[in-house]
Amino acid sequence: MSGIELGIKGTRMITVTEDVTARHLGSGGVKVFATPAMILLMEGAAVNAIDALLPEGQASVGIEVSVKHLAATPIGFQVCAEAEVISVEGRKVLFKVTAWDDQELIGEGTHTRFVIDKARYFARIEEKQQKRP
Repeated sequence: MSGIELGIKGTRMITVTEDVTARHLGSGGVKVFATPAMILLMEGAAVNAIDALLPEGQASVGIEVSVKHLAATPIGFQVCAEAEVISVEGRKVLFKVTAWDDQELIGEGTHTRFVIDKARYFARIEEKQQKRP
């Protein structure tokens, strides 16, 4: 993919609040940073890494996530996710993703995004909506 090179990185940060806890999101019964929120942060870091490099009319969409949530993060802590491009195959871009809180590594894994033509993508969505009973 032109403009997307190995080693390009993106980040995204968040402060853990009640609305991103496992208890609030329904992914567990405790008030700590939720795994779905960590995944969202990692995906956001990947978007930040590449979407500004794409030509007008293109965007990236997530197609696969494989991560481990390694440690709990309490309310009030900062979490930073980083995504680094480790492979580009045509329109498919693979990232190494990590997340750290104020004290330690809390998550790691991979995330794959696919570069799309927005006009074609939205035309397919519209077609799908038209076929809905």
